[in-house]
Amino acid sequence: MRMRKKKWAQPYLDAHPEYALQNAEEYKGKWKQVLGCTVLHVEIGIGKGDYLNSMAAMYPDEGWVGIEKEHNVAAIACRKALELETMHRQRMIVADGIDLEQWFAPGEIDVIHLNFSDPWPKKYTHKRRLSSERFLNLYRSLLAGGGRILMKTDNQGLFTDSVDCFRSHGFTITEYSENWRGQPHPEDAVTEYESRFIALGQPIYRLCAVPERNAADAQVC
Repeated sequence: MRMRKKKWAQPYLDAHPEYALQNAEEYKGKWKQVLGCTVLHVEIGIGKGDYLNSMAAMYPDEGWVGIEKEHNVAAIACRKALELETMHRQRMIVADGIDLEQWFAPGEIDVIHLNFSDPWPKKYTHKRRLSSERFLNLYRSLLAGGGRILMKTDNQGLFTDSVDCFRSHGFTITEYSENWRGQPHPEDAVTEYESRFIALGQPIYRLCAVPERNAADAQVC
């Protein structure tokens, strides 16, 4: 269900350009310098920002950029982030992830996170999935040597189709789990949203994929 429009959302985003960037293209090729990091994470579709914020707190020396196209939830994410001490190594872009090449240079991103993305279940909407061919082509060009994609979802159909799509378009699956939370993973933040599925006994599916050119250099996910 789409969130009801919040009148305060856009004015709030406009009032905080230090976090909700209005000129993200100016950072292209400079993210690590600007954020003072050597590892750059990009999460596409951050929702209310809980995962991004939690991971930034767990890994404060690494850089974190969140992308969210829905202004209502982006404003909530912005408000939450501005309350954190880790904000100096975080930024948010309020736009559609299909425009990644406008904001990031080739080889600039170390880790791309896809968390509980919209499954776009109808066949004619599959091309809009964040794990569809057109997005995978973007990711491949923007990932650094040894870079990787981490994907989590509660949707089995999306997961199965995504695995096939990754393998069919030049990626190697280096990690595959149909019950990611069946074992403790303290290195990976659990958000309130994910906790709901866990409480219902819903398995969480997770994969790590690397471009085939990176497979030999890929880090353990």
